[in-house]
Amino acid sequence: MVGRFWLVVMLLFRILVLATVGSDVFEDEQEEFVCNTQQPGCKPVCYDAAFPISHYRFLVFHVVVLSAPAALFVIFAVHQAAKPGRGGAPGQRARRLQPFYVGSVVARIAAELGFLLGQALLYGFRVQPLFVCRRRPCPHRVDCFVSRPTEKTVFIHFYFVVGLVSALLSLAELAHLLRKGPPARPGCCRRPQERGPAPGQPAGAAEGPPGPHPRGDLTV
Repeated sequence: MVGRFWLVVMLLFRILVLATVGSDVFEDEQEEFVCNTQQPGCKPVCYDAAFPISHYRFLVFHVVVLSAPAALFVIFAVHQAAKPGRGGAPGQRARRLQPFYVGSVVARIAAELGFLLGQALLYGFRVQPLFVCRRRPCPHRVDCFVSRPTEKTVFIHFYFVVGLVSALLSLAELAHLLRKGPPARPGCCRRPQERGPAPGQPAGAAEGPPGPHPRGDLTV
C-alpha cells in the first residue's frame, strides 16, 4: 500500500505537474535572462554560471532516473513470469522477486536523496532576481536579471517538498519490507490434519485415530 501511495505522488504531483506547469514556468528561462552589456559572448557565459543545468531539464532528468528502478523491476518480473517452468504458486513468485523489489526501492531512495542534494547545491532554495557575473569575456562586472524569480522559487519549493514526501514514503516502504521479511514457504505451516497419508497407508489413514464407537455398536 505504501508503494501505491508513492506511485500516486509520482504520477500526480511530479509527472503531471511538471508536464502541465513546469514547461510554462521555465520556458523563458534563457530568453528573458537579460544582462546590462552588449559584449558578444558575455550573456551565454553568465547564463551558464547562473544555471549550470536548466531547472526544467534537471527536474525531467530527476523523474526519468527515479522511474528507472521501478520500470526495470516490472520488466524483470514479467520476464521471470514468462519463463517456462518459472511460474509456480503466487507465494513462490513473491519469495523469488522480493529481493529484487527491495533492491529497486533502495535504488529509488538513493536517486531521490541524490537529486534533492543536487538541487540544494546547484540552485539552493531561492531564485535570485539579480545575478552578478564576473566571467570572461565580460569586460567588467555585469548585472544579469532573471525573469519571474518569485514564481520559480515557489515551484522549486513545491517540488522539493514533494521530493521529501516521496523519500519518506520510500523509506517507510523499505522499513515495512525489512520488518515483514520474506513470504512464508508454501506448505511450511500446514496443520497436521491437512497432511497427506504416509507412504504405504490407505487414503483415510492420515485423518487421525478413529473416535470411540457409539454405545451399543457391536464389532465382529
